[in-house]
Amino acid sequence: MSTLSYTGPDVCALEAHEVVHLLRKGEVNPAELLEAARQRVEATEPAINAMPTTCWDRAAKATFDAEADHPAYLAGLPLAIKDLTTVKGVRTTFGTKGLENFIPKASDPLVERLEARGGIVVGKTNTPELGAGGNTFNDVFGATFNPWDTRKNAAGSSGGAAAGLATGQVWLSHGSDHGGSLRTPAAYNGIVGLRPSPGRAGGSGPDAAFMIEGAQGPMARSVTDCALFLDAMAGFEPRFPTSYPAPERPYFEIVKQVPQKPRIAFAPDLNGFCPVDADMANHLATAMKTLAGQGAVVQEVKPDTTGLYETYHTLRGMMWAVGVAALPPGVRPHFKKTLEENTQFGLDMEADRIFRAQTMRSRLYREMLALFDHFDALALPVVGCMAKDQSVEWVDEIGGEKLPHYMDWLRFSFLATVTGLPALSVPAGFHEGMPVGLQLIGKPRDEAGLLQIARFVELAMGGPNKPIDPVIVA
Repeated sequence: MSTLSYTGPDVCALEAHEVVHLLRKGEVNPAELLEAARQRVEATEPAINAMPTTCWDRAAKATFDAEADHPAYLAGLPLAIKDLTTVKGVRTTFGTKGLENFIPKASDPLVERLEARGGIVVGKTNTPELGAGGNTFNDVFGATFNPWDTRKNAAGSSGGAAAGLATGQVWLSHGSDHGGSLRTPAAYNGIVGLRPSPGRAGGSGPDAAFMIEGAQGPMARSVTDCALFLDAMAGFEPRFPTSYPAPERPYFEIVKQVPQKPRIAFAPDLNGFCPVDADMANHLATAMKTLAGQGAVVQEVKPDTTGLYETYHTLRGMMWAVGVAALPPGVRPHFKKTLEENTQFGLDMEADRIFRAQTMRSRLYREMLALFDHFDALALPVVGCMAKDQSVEWVDEIGGEKLPHYMDWLRFSFLATVTGLPALSVPAGFHEGMPVGLQLIGKPRDEAGLLQIARFVELAMGGPNKPIDPVIVA
């Protein structure tokens, strides 16, 4: 646990479930929380630029009792929404100049659900252009900075969400993930980010409703809060055709049952698929020894990742080809170089590559099912290196290996995306003052078991982390 200073309102340092409990008892009210959140945002934004768009007036007028009997009723808790997801009447730029003045007339169905269940949206968190890349910056709002060291990358694409949580701007923050966009920011900012199973917590946009590789999900400072937020997101929604009903027993209750001897497979470099720097490898090897010392059964494994690289990039190309077709014509000319390259790659793909990807992802899924015959979760790095300077757009060398493509440094994220398995990043200590995350991949649709093991890790590693004041380093 960090010993860095925190000078914000006391209520902002509490966990979300603690504040919801106070709200339900009437010991604090939404107006007081909005004022506390506003104070914290105003105090920290100059250093980190995590939530460039706020909507305090809209938040003050919010009504939030439509589903007051829901087990995850948030009772007026302020939260933030990533700037890739629409909120009615609130500027939503997607991080691109072509949409910098867009004011949506309707909210995303997931936002409607969160507001009906007692969440109050106070702002939009920063993201790279259209969510592309592991470094949060764009031509509309500029860069987001890591609060643990403001020289460093807060990661992406949910970098604003993660940095805001780390400083106590809000108690819960929405994110999304295709190539680690929930997991990498969570790791670099010392918080928890969960990429759920496809359909568990919302879905893709209306023009990509049947695509399952992009997932929306919860981000929080603790595993318990992440479980609560997932409860608030979960459930069938006909506008998301891949969605399905929430479990009968809330995750918030299930996560309290911490396993004593979880069986954890550990793939430190994913059988050679991902390069890893020595400091990251050594830190996580020590973390796994700590987990074993707390009762976990840890065994190193080497899953077969044949075809994973090609399959992931094929699926990613399909996403960009579909997404660009739905954009207004004036948006694409503003694309940064890497985003334009991704888009053109997707548009140029031949059919046999797409057919091959479906076959290979099915084989990879079967490989994971076989692993789960013996283990409860697969542990692996979130990313192979510690956070670099924010000015480094993407990491081009890890473990002595040169990386030619801007997504290569995020290869550890590919497996869960391709196989449709739930995955999360949970804090696993610090290296030279910077947080390090451990990625856990769970069984099919088993967010419950995954959260329980994440809670085991959190406790074993001395978490959860408390919010901090930004460490401003020139």
